[in-house]
Amino acid sequence: MKDEVLKVLNELRPALQAHEGDAEFIDWNEEKKELRLALTGHCAGCPYSQMTLKNGIENALRDAVDPEITVINVNFE
Repeated sequence: MKDEVLKVLNELRPALQAHEGDAEFIDWNEEKKELRLALTGHCAGCPYSQMTLKNGIENALRDAVDPEITVINVNFE
């Protein structure tokens, strides 16, 4: 499943990079279906970063890979 997650993340990267940001893969927990990311560049400080994370990245992963995936931004822990 990790390979599928990385594939979707790589497909989303151009949209993040168009706004001078990106998402750095930190960790994938197969058992919990939990992806930990660090938003970088302009995405890291953007007031809409949580919306990007949940409504963009997490929803795309849930649609394409598994509906139980959770995405956590490690910048806010």
